[in-house]
Amino acid sequence: MNMDKEISSVERVIGLDAHPDSFTAAAIRGPTPAAAIVENTFHKLPMSQLAAWAKKHTTANDLIVLEASGNSFQLVRKLQALGRRALVLESCHLGKLKEAHANNDKSSAVRMGKAYLAGTARPVWVPDAKTQERRDWFHAHRKAVKRLVQARNSLLSYLSDNGVRLKRGSCLTKPGAAEELLRHSRQWTPRQWQVIEALLMQLRHAEEQRAHWRSLIAQEVLADPELLAIVRLCGVRDMIGFALGALIGDIQRFANPKKLVKYVGLNPAFDQSGQGQWTGGIGGHGRKDLRCLLIEGAQALLRCSDTPLAKWGKRLLARKGQINLVVAAMARRLTVVVWYLMLGRWTELEEVDARLALKVGKIVSQVGKAQIQHSGKTRKSWIAEAHAKLKTGKTYVLDPHQTFPRTLAPAPCS
Repeated sequence: MNMDKEISSVERVIGLDAHPDSFTAAAIRGPTPAAAIVENTFHKLPMSQLAAWAKKHTTANDLIVLEASGNSFQLVRKLQALGRRALVLESCHLGKLKEAHANNDKSSAVRMGKAYLAGTARPVWVPDAKTQERRDWFHAHRKAVKRLVQARNSLLSYLSDNGVRLKRGSCLTKPGAAEELLRHSRQWTPRQWQVIEALLMQLRHAEEQRAHWRSLIAQEVLADPELLAIVRLCGVRDMIGFALGALIGDIQRFANPKKLVKYVGLNPAFDQSGQGQWTGGIGGHGRKDLRCLLIEGAQALLRCSDTPLAKWGKRLLARKGQINLVVAAMARRLTVVVWYLMLGRWTELEEVDARLALKVGKIVSQVGKAQIQHSGKTRKSWIAEAHAKLKTGKTYVLDPHQTFPRTLAPAPCS
């Protein structure tokens, strides 16, 4: 219904097929794909001319639609700054249309406009600049972790090829200690040792990158009361709290907890037709990166926590006997809790208990000694400021008529 009203208020729909250096546009007029007429097309214009083109060939009553891609969010913000209406459409349906038809830039631009008129390609939320920057940090950290794992595995593989097996947990990133450990592991030729030095150099660089981003993320969480408040939840520390803030963005866009659960991908999807066997699960849809972090938090809760959610999970495990099912169910409930907390439908935190204080101390440790010294403040002052933000930095309005399951009861929890 809202889509129909929006389409009726649009004078023209303009499909924009954008590339890093050029763009192609198709102006379409009409209420439906069948009645739509392609008024004009603009083929392979330089991206540097986008602003001038939009001012000359579009109006405030037009709607420009783009397919979700690398630079689509940035282009939408640029067009909106010019007073133009612009949306990003999800790429899943548009990609299927592209595979089913002959494809070029002009036809892609036309298909985008007609897909929007048909209502088959849903708009994607365009993150604000702050959320986009946080997402960039999050992805940079994940890439650094991936490079670190690859570098470590490369070194271990080379050592294994030469008959050296290190003890589990051996530190290979500390200068001096790693060289001494490896030199005494066997006799190396000069050429072999040069290979090891190169692999150690690669490993340490990856570790420096990971530590750099982890420090920045910890500082961001400690500085922002909205992110720091999420750390109150059991099973959530700075990395998960930051990811929730970066990937969810504006919590107001989720009308209820079910929509957030669906966005994360913790709602079971299934496939059943005729006499076929039912197949389903939580894989294949939603935000995999955020879902994995929430499942990690649920696993930590199930292993070593005595909170209501952990007790509920252990009872479910005793009844079902399937660890993966139980962890996914706990992550789903944790996502529901996140929705209430981020929306402010929670209780005020009057005192920081011992477990939450321990968690804050660990987050401050992630900042690093060098950054703490550079800030001119002591570790204790960092912790004290975080405690103050936890108690006063966020406003909560608890609905007196809202009932919560025991496992979701709003209570200060670390």
